[in-house]
Amino acid sequence: MKDFKKLFLIVLSFYLLLYLFYSASICYAKSSQIEQWGVFEIALKGPSSGNPFTDIQLSAVFTKNNRTIKTFGFYDGNGIYRIRFMPESTGEWHYITSSNCLELNEIKDNFIVVAPTKINHGPVRVQGMYSFSYADGTVYRPIGTTAYAWIHQGDKLAEQTLQTLAASPFNKLRMTVFPKHYEWNNNEPLLYPYSGTPPRIWDLKRFNPEFFQNLEHRVQQLGDLGIEADIILFHPYDKGHWGFDRMPAQADDLYLRYIIARLSAYHNVWWSIANEYDFLKEKKPSDWDRFFQIVESNDPYGHLRSIHNGSIIYNNTLPWVSHASIQNGSAVEDYARAILYRDVYRKPVIFDEVKYEGNIPQRWGNITAQEMVKRFWEGTIAGTFVGHSECFLDSHDIIWWAKGGVLRGQSVERIAFLKKILEDSPNEGLEPIDKWQNCPFAGKRGYYYLGYFGESKPSEWLFSLYKAELKAGMKFKVEVIDTWDMTITPVDTIFELNKPRSYSVEDKNGRSVPLPSKPFIALRIRRIP
Repeated sequence: MKDFKKLFLIVLSFYLLLYLFYSASICYAKSSQIEQWGVFEIALKGPSSGNPFTDIQLSAVFTKNNRTIKTFGFYDGNGIYRIRFMPESTGEWHYITSSNCLELNEIKDNFIVVAPTKINHGPVRVQGMYSFSYADGTVYRPIGTTAYAWIHQGDKLAEQTLQTLAASPFNKLRMTVFPKHYEWNNNEPLLYPYSGTPPRIWDLKRFNPEFFQNLEHRVQQLGDLGIEADIILFHPYDKGHWGFDRMPAQADDLYLRYIIARLSAYHNVWWSIANEYDFLKEKKPSDWDRFFQIVESNDPYGHLRSIHNGSIIYNNTLPWVSHASIQNGSAVEDYARAILYRDVYRKPVIFDEVKYEGNIPQRWGNITAQEMVKRFWEGTIAGTFVGHSECFLDSHDIIWWAKGGVLRGQSVERIAFLKKILEDSPNEGLEPIDKWQNCPFAGKRGYYYLGYFGESKPSEWLFSLYKAELKAGMKFKVEVIDTWDMTITPVDTIFELNKPRSYSVEDKNGRSVPLPSKPFIALRIRRIP
């Protein structure tokens, strides 16, 4: 009997140890069913001793038929490791983990991917040479704004920012990961990205998971609103206050791999390597190339990648740059200047910063609403895209450009008006009609023309289009658009083309379009089948 009890206790102990081992490495997912381009997450219990951020390597391979995608995991604190995956097609997927930790290694399972919800069109991709579309083929036209440090201001202000965005025309938001220490933004954040003691004593090998949980929560909320999160990975607005702008190379690279592992599975993520990268004087030109390459090689989904300039423009022709993110106010004072950037880079061009509507003393933050709207229209007919923000002085320093909150300017509703016009334009995007002459039109030759007269005040416009794709007898209808008063007035006349001349073609009766002798007037011309 004693031998039996002894044997029983040995067997019981064995199974108890087996259970404890299993429970320590148990895997669970948020759901065994996930929508296409949603976030499928695996959570694993593992060791919390030592430094889990650097000691443990974790990844998983996801397969469906002949498609294989490798993703990297990360430590999320409290003994929890996570692996996130964005499935790009429906059906049954399988995964197996790989780790240098036995408890996390070779964990297998499968899950089902179903059709996406209506608002989820997948990640944005470059379409053709100069345009964008979502992964499902839906046209995407970036209408962006900037609120750099909105995630660092606490829940109340962040929720107000989201409410403002929900009622706005904006479908892209530029935002920083690291907090800012800058004019009108000198408050300390509620959370810091590393373990340590503010303001400058940090363990750069130990991240603060709570900081990154807040970041990804805000990214998810933007995605729920249909807004792309243009994540700025580095910026110069620290000025040594915390030292996040001058970390050593090893810390920079560890940070990039960690944030990519956490965020790349969110379909609405874009990577902006830096804002005003050339003002980060602690970094060398080769550092920026390396950062691009780390992002490109660690992001399995190929999210869009760009870098924003101060005075020196990065070489945007390099293959790891998906589109040009440009700061230049003067470039969109005239559409012909903006076109030049397309010709040089042969990629989509977004003028993310063209100065801001506002009333602060700095010249970059005090243009009028009329000028802000004008720059949007000039960039549009250049076949490029333009970004917005605003800087209105506030007794509590709650300025949209820095902290979010509410929008106060007059340009936003006019930008929304432009957005509606663009939604009714050709899906292929707007191409400049005649780059070689003063022809302020973009569109699709032979079918659709959108023209803009800026600050000039013509009383009429002789119906005259560049001859490409046009033939005698074609008929067109015209609408006069007041871009400031936000009105669209059809012209009663149906214009019929004469025989094309050397470069242009006019109405066969030489007729003109009457205009109201006001600034900021546009024309929309559409062919009648």
